[in-house]
Amino acid sequence: MNRFLIIIFFLCAATSVMAQIGRRQSGLQLRSQSGDELSYLNPKEYIVGGTTVSGAQYLEKDILIQISKLITGERITVPGDATANAVKFLWQQGLFDDVKLSGTVKGDTIFFDIAVVERPRLTRMEFKGMKKGETNDIKEKLKDRTGKIVNEALKSTTTAIIKKFFNEKGFLFTEVKYEQKKDTTEANNVVLIVDVDKKTKTKIDDISFEGNKDFKDKHLRKFLKKTKEKSTFNIFRSGKFLQDKYEEDKRTMIAKMQEKGYRDAEIVSDTVIKKPTGRVDINIHVYEGPKYYFGNVTWAGNAVYTTKALAEMLAIEKGDVFSEEKLEKRLRGNPNGEDISSLYLNNGYLTFNVDPVQTKIYGDTIDLELRIYEGPQYTINKVTVKGNDITNDKVVMREIRTKPGQKFSKELVVRTTREIAQLGNFDEQKTDVHPTPNPADGTVDIEYVVAEKPSDQIELSGGFGGGRIIGTLGLTFNNFSARNLFNLKEWKPLPKGDGQKLSIRGQTNGKSYQSYSFSFSEPWLGGKKPIYFGISAFTSLSSNDDYARYYNYTDEQKYRIRLNGVTFSLGKRLKWPDDYFNLNHSINLQQYKLKNYPGFLFSTGTSYNFNLTEELSRNSIDAPIYPTSGSHIRLTVQLTPPYSLFNNINYKTAVDQDKYRFTEYHKWKFEAQWYQRIVGKLVLKTQAQFGFLGQYNNAVGQSAFERFKLGGDGLQGFDYLQGSEVISMRGYENNNVTPLGYEANIARYSGSPIFNKYIVEMRYPLMNSQQATVFMLTFVEGGNTWNHFKDFNPFNVRRSAGVGARIFLPIFGLLGIDWGYGFDKVYDTTDNMLRKSGGRFQFSIAQQLGGGF
Repeated sequence: MNRFLIIIFFLCAATSVMAQIGRRQSGLQLRSQSGDELSYLNPKEYIVGGTTVSGAQYLEKDILIQISKLITGERITVPGDATANAVKFLWQQGLFDDVKLSGTVKGDTIFFDIAVVERPRLTRMEFKGMKKGETNDIKEKLKDRTGKIVNEALKSTTTAIIKKFFNEKGFLFTEVKYEQKKDTTEANNVVLIVDVDKKTKTKIDDISFEGNKDFKDKHLRKFLKKTKEKSTFNIFRSGKFLQDKYEEDKRTMIAKMQEKGYRDAEIVSDTVIKKPTGRVDINIHVYEGPKYYFGNVTWAGNAVYTTKALAEMLAIEKGDVFSEEKLEKRLRGNPNGEDISSLYLNNGYLTFNVDPVQTKIYGDTIDLELRIYEGPQYTINKVTVKGNDITNDKVVMREIRTKPGQKFSKELVVRTTREIAQLGNFDEQKTDVHPTPNPADGTVDIEYVVAEKPSDQIELSGGFGGGRIIGTLGLTFNNFSARNLFNLKEWKPLPKGDGQKLSIRGQTNGKSYQSYSFSFSEPWLGGKKPIYFGISAFTSLSSNDDYARYYNYTDEQKYRIRLNGVTFSLGKRLKWPDDYFNLNHSINLQQYKLKNYPGFLFSTGTSYNFNLTEELSRNSIDAPIYPTSGSHIRLTVQLTPPYSLFNNINYKTAVDQDKYRFTEYHKWKFEAQWYQRIVGKLVLKTQAQFGFLGQYNNAVGQSAFERFKLGGDGLQGFDYLQGSEVISMRGYENNNVTPLGYEANIARYSGSPIFNKYIVEMRYPLMNSQQATVFMLTFVEGGNTWNHFKDFNPFNVRRSAGVGARIFLPIFGLLGIDWGYGFDKVYDTTDNMLRKSGGRFQFSIAQQLGGGF
C-alpha cells in the first residue's frame, strides 16, 4: 500500500514538472477577463475568437496565423496540443529568434496573440581566404541568397556549395566559418562574413584493396584512371584527389572487373582516411565473386537471317569469358556497325530489337537466349531537312543518301550526317536525325535537323618580315552564292546559301612586297552531280626598290621577282573502290620573272611552269574540325611536259635564259592521316608525309622551283610566292631542317627535292561547340630533307616533341600555339654552325586542319 502511494506521488510530481516545462517551451500565458492567471493543471475547452501577430515587420501575418493553425471558430483545449503545436510549427520555419503565445479568455472564447522576433535578412556575403577568380565563381553560385533569412539552414547550404566547389578542385578538407555584422543601411539586415580555409590540395599517399584474390592490387589501381597515388618519379602523376573523379573511377573499376567475367563484382565499402600530413589513404573493400563463362547461346524469333549467320556475326563461343559489355557491343554497340542490330537496321528493319535473357546459371556458366523481334521492313517515304535558315535546301539534300523508295538503312543515315558535317556550314554537335515510322503502310519519314553556324572567315594580321611590317587581310566565304551575285536583295552582306567558296587575300609591307590572290570553287558543277570545279589566281611582287632609292644602289644591286599564276581544277567523287574516294585534275600555269634575285639556280630571266596535277584521295574522317575516327589519304602527281626531249637545246652550253625558260619536273607527294579514339574524348592522330621532285633529263638537273622547305610554323608567306612548298615541323626554325654539308645553305633558300615527315599526336578537347572548338595536344615528330635520292633514308630523321593548343573560331579559322623541343642538330642561321635546335614557341594562323600539304 505504501509503495502504491509513493508511485502516485511521483506521477503527480512528474505531471506538474512536465506541465511547467511545456508551459515554458510553448511560451503560453493565459489570463481570464478579470486578469487572473488560469491554472495549467485544469485545462478547459474554448472557442478560438481570433488570433493576432505582433512583432512581425517583414512577414505576412495572415500566413503566420495559418502556420499556427489557431483558426477562428475552432474549439480547442487550452492548454493542450493545439497551443503547443502552434509554437512548434512557427519555430520549425527557422524565421524567428523568439516566439511567444499569449491568450485572453472571455467567457468560453479565447483570443490569442503571437509575439515574434524575426531573424535578420541577408544583405550580402563578404568572402575571405579565396582568390579573386574563386570568389567570383562562388558568388555566382550563391547569387540567389540575397534577401533570405540568415539561419542555420542558410549557412548549412552555403557551406555545402563552397565545399563541393573546392572538393572538385582537390581541396577535400575545406573549412567554412561565419561572422555576422549589422547592416547600417537596412533595418533588420546583416552582412554575412564567410571565412573559407581551403587547406592544401589533397594528395593520395596510398591506395589499398581488401577482398581481391584474382585481381592484383596493381591491376585494380590501373582501373582507377583518374585517381592515382602521388609519385616521386612521375612528374605527370600529381596524386590529386577529386571526389567526383573518384566516384567515376569506382564505377569504371567494377565495370572492368565485370568485363573480365566477374559479373557479381561490387564494392563492399571504401574509406578515405585523412592523415596528419593532410594527405589521404584510400582503402577499397571489393567482392570479386566467381568468374563466369558463356554457356549455350540460343536464338528465338529470327526468320530473316539464319541462326548460323547470326551466330557468326555474334562471334561468341561457349567457354568465352562472360562479359555483358562484350555481348552488348556485339548485339548493338559496335562503332564500325558490325553488330546484329546494324545487320537488321541496314536492311530496313527499323523497329528491330533483341533481348538477351539469362536462361540458366549453373556453377560458373551462363546460358543465354537471344530473343529477337524483327518487325516489318520499312521503306523511306519522305526526307526533309529542318534548321537550314541560310543554306539552300538543295545544298543539303544533295548530300543526303537516304532517298524515298529505298529501304531504311542505319548505315546510310550515319553516312548522311557525316556528309552534312563535312559541308562546314552546320554545327555537327547539334545535327540530329528523327525517323518517324508509319506502321500502317510500312514506311518511315526521316527528318534531318541541323543548326547553322558562322562559316565565313576573316584573316587580319600583322607581322615582321624582311626588316618591315607585313599586313595581311583575307576574306573567305564558305557558303557563297554566285548566281545571286547581281541580286542585291540577297546581299547579307554577301549572297549566301549555295555552298560555294570564295576567297580573297592581300598581303603587303609597302612597295617592296605585294601579294594578291583569289579563288572560287563550286562542289557541284551544274548542280546535279558531285563534280568539283575551282579556279584560282595570284600575283606577287618582291623587290628592294625602297632600299635601292635610299642607298643609291646600282642596277646590279637591285633585285626584283614577279610571280603570276592561274589554276583550273576539276574533280569527281568516285564509287570505286568505295565512295570515299575523289579524283581531282588541275591545270596550272605560273610565270616567274627574276632580276638579280638570289636563292635559285638562276637569278635573272623569265621562267614558265606549266603543269598537270592528278590527285587521288580518300577521306573518311567523321568531322572536319575535331576528327575522332577515320582516315585521310592523298596521293598527288604533278607533271610538266618534258621540254628537253624535243626543244633541241644543248643544256651543257645553254645560258640560264634558255635553260630555265620552261621548268620541267615530275613531282610526287603522299600523305596519310589516321584518327582513333583511345578512351573517352582522347584521340590519337598519326600522320606520314613524303615528297619527291624528280627530273626527266640529267643534263637539265633539278627544277629551280617546286622544292620542299621543312621546319618552323609552316606559314607560307614569301616562300609560297617564290615557288617553294613549305612544310611545318615544330621544334625547329623555319626552313632550317636541311641536309648537312656544303649544300645546306642552298637548300635553306631554294628548298630540297626530297622530304619525309612523321607525326604522332594525342588530342583532348576542352570545348567543342558551335561558338568555338578548343583542344590540347602533345606530339612527337620526325622529319628530314635530302638533296639526292641515293642519300634518302626514311629512318634518318630530326626529332622533336612538345605540347600545344588549338582553337577554332568560325570567323578566324584555326589558331594554334605550340612549344616544341628539337633534339637534333641543325645549322644555326646566325653563324652557320651546327647546334641542337632546342625549345621554341610557334604560332599558326588559319592553317589547314589536316596539317597536310
